[in-house]
Amino acid sequence: MFFVYVLRSLKNGRLYIGCTNNVDRRLYEHNEGLSTYTKSTRPFTLIHTETFLSLVLARKREKMLKGGQGRQWLKKHFG
Repeated sequence: MFFVYVLRSLKNGRLYIGCTNNVDRRLYEHNEGLSTYTKSTRPFTLIHTETFLSLVLARKREKMLKGGQGRQWLKKHFG
């Protein structure tokens, strides 16, 4: 199983979208500063996950959420 996840920074409110096979581990890594891109905006809270049977499908959804329509969808559902 693979997951697309959305985190919200408690520092600045921005969203981060990622893909993983272990959501709990990734959330831990983000909050511990082990991810270079999100290190300066931690801590994070998990606000959304989606489950996929393949990495290909999860990456496709991640890419969609990072684009214009996906950002609009996220804003509509999670402000």
